[in-house]
Amino acid sequence: MENKKYNVITKNEVIFTKRLHHSVNKGIFIAFLFSIFSFLSAYTQENLSNLQGKELHNKVRLNFIPVEMPSNKFPNLKPTMGLAGLHYQIPINNWFYGGAGFHFAVTGDQGGLFTLGAELGINKQLYKNLYIDANFHFGGGGGYRYLVNDGGFINPNIGLQYKKNNYSFGIQYSHINFLSGEIKSNSVSFFVEIPSILRFTDYDKAHQKFIATNLSPNSFWSKPVVKNVQQIRFDFFKPIGNSKKDNGNNLNETLYVLGFEYQKYLNENTFLFAHTDAIYKGLRAGFMDLFIGAGYHPYQSKYINVFGKLGVGAAGGRVAPEGGLMIYPSAGIDLKLFKNIALSGHVGYYRAIAGDLEAYTFGFGLKYFGLNGGTSSEENNTYHTQSLRFEVQNQSYFNVAKTDDVYDATKIDLQLIGLKINYDLNKWLYIAGEAGFAYDGRSGGYAHGLVGGGIYSPHFLNNRMRAFLEMMAGAGGGAGVDTDEGIIIRPAFGLSYDVANQVSIIASGGRYYSPFGNVNSNNINIGLSFNLSTLSVKN
Repeated sequence: MENKKYNVITKNEVIFTKRLHHSVNKGIFIAFLFSIFSFLSAYTQENLSNLQGKELHNKVRLNFIPVEMPSNKFPNLKPTMGLAGLHYQIPINNWFYGGAGFHFAVTGDQGGLFTLGAELGINKQLYKNLYIDANFHFGGGGGYRYLVNDGGFINPNIGLQYKKNNYSFGIQYSHINFLSGEIKSNSVSFFVEIPSILRFTDYDKAHQKFIATNLSPNSFWSKPVVKNVQQIRFDFFKPIGNSKKDNGNNLNETLYVLGFEYQKYLNENTFLFAHTDAIYKGLRAGFMDLFIGAGYHPYQSKYINVFGKLGVGAAGGRVAPEGGLMIYPSAGIDLKLFKNIALSGHVGYYRAIAGDLEAYTFGFGLKYFGLNGGTSSEENNTYHTQSLRFEVQNQSYFNVAKTDDVYDATKIDLQLIGLKINYDLNKWLYIAGEAGFAYDGRSGGYAHGLVGGGIYSPHFLNNRMRAFLEMMAGAGGGAGVDTDEGIIIRPAFGLSYDVANQVSIIASGGRYYSPFGNVNSNNINIGLSFNLSTLSVKN
């Protein structure tokens, strides 16, 4: 009896011991995996003090050029057009800079004349706060084709600049020359500059996580974050009053416009903004606008933001000849869907300062909120690097359908200068926005604005090249390019080759067509991409 009992206990002990060993081994294995996971997590989240940064002291320049019009040849024209410019200039070294800029008519009778171009310039100190500034700007655009023809133009400037505390103003001798057109003018122009600091790191540091623990006050990233917003806008203009079309008829149709807006916050409640729109329904394509201004939040909560805005800018195209200068007050509400994404609605009033164009407006948009360039004082101390690509392109479109070419051609080759921004969502996906203006092809005044996205391939060829596939869509028209009311689509495939960490050569090709017009042409794009990464608060 004792032996039987002893044998039973022994068997139970053996079973218990095996289970115990199994549990211990399982526990050790889980603990080991947890340790590995914790180690990898700690390893992938580097200390922010190890991230090397760079700082560019850029300038935003606003200028005004009085342009003499060929009224001796065209007596119906007002003798002077006031051309305003908005430029973003980046230092290449301490005396040489490059940049890009828009010009737009604000006085005279050329409302709707818009241009886009690139520029290079020099800025050298003469004596104390006095500098000499000279630059050369090349671009494309225009309004009425009989005055600009192809649309390509040059604008060299030289003059004096007074600087104090990073702000400045200046006076220059300016020459405007639409190379194949009628507008050629010499005049004295004026400008003011305000500073804009860009803090960034190398493009290959993108999509990494960082922890800002024990960050020194002297660290490069120990600066307040800058809040900014990117928004895709859908607006609707309901004309009122004496608004008229370019043929003199009353303008009663509702205008459907697609636009993009960028906002930069000065503090928690006050922001500056710039936005542009292009028509896609309501009139024959060709109408667009550009505004800059300021806004304020009288009320903000976790889910609701109330805002008011005042914009001043220019608009025109397919409406009666006017100066172009516009004012646009508006108000609206943001409904936050996620921490950094909101659905926005707004109403406003759209009015020409010295003209008849007038409309009530309403619309909606999708906003993305970002905190970039520094560190936050809030509890969240986790950050990530976000990559951006700024592209300047020459775009060629072949056999583009036209409706009223001056030589009765039904199709023509078209050359555009394009400015494009890619926002990389991760290593493989990106979203993009683009503006393009014609400079050759007897289509001065044609312009388009596109939004879309694409996918990157893995790198190859010594880790310097990669392919991309993208789809862009938006609104474009003017100058008789047959896009009907303006909707256009452009799929493309391309290659990017890194000549340096921050500079790539890009080439792409695809198809450009309008689903409601007759444009259906092949497209080739060649250009340069300037690549960088910014520091963002991890949401």
